[in-house]
Amino acid sequence: MTLTLTVSDDVRALALGFTHVAIEAHGLVNGPSNEAGSALLDDAARRLAARLDGRAPHEDPHMAAWRQVYTAFGSKPSRTRNSAEALAKRALSDAGLPRINLLVDLYNAVSVAHLIPVGGEDIDRIEGGMRLIRATGREDFVTVAGGEETVEHPDAGEVVWCDDAGVTCRRWNWRQGPRTRLTERTTSGVFLLESLAPMPVTEVTAAAAELAELLAKFSPGADIAVRAPEPSA
Repeated sequence: MTLTLTVSDDVRALALGFTHVAIEAHGLVNGPSNEAGSALLDDAARRLAARLDGRAPHEDPHMAAWRQVYTAFGSKPSRTRNSAEALAKRALSDAGLPRINLLVDLYNAVSVAHLIPVGGEDIDRIEGGMRLIRATGREDFVTVAGGEETVEHPDAGEVVWCDDAGVTCRRWNWRQGPRTRLTERTTSGVFLLESLAPMPVTEVTAAAAELAELLAKFSPGADIAVRAPEPSA
């Protein structure tokens, strides 16, 4: 069954240039980070450095657009960066990019190389469809703090991804909850690539094609479908 993804009118009104591309994949094979995934991350860092040509990540026009949208829903973008900017800063630092697991490493590499927020969710852990909404502030976000599971609530008006069980990612694509993250046991996943104007739709489409190709390479025989881009009205 195809996972349902919807974007609320409130979010579309907030970010008129928002486009997302979804990749739904079944029959995936995940595992620990390996040399091949690590090489992709290193190459992505090199591509990023060439793309920025000495600029800081937040100076890129696409990242600047995300900062404006974060400010519009009441978040401080210098403290809670979108996922692509946060990864880009890591990629350019001495620490370098983290190695999580193979599937996460693949989508992180595409995110960094293209400066596009990319997320992955385990379809088998999603309840109902996924929705991008502006929160009321009453929704549950189950996370882990100090080694203990805890429940937080988003700010009223905050943009969040959620399903029938609660919030899956806070502040649009800032912090994913552990419930739906990709683990080494994941076999079915949905990958979301999110862009704002001024990034051309053709670029986010190209990034999605690159990720789909990587998923097929590392999970031979997987059923992978790339959905058409869904720009805002």
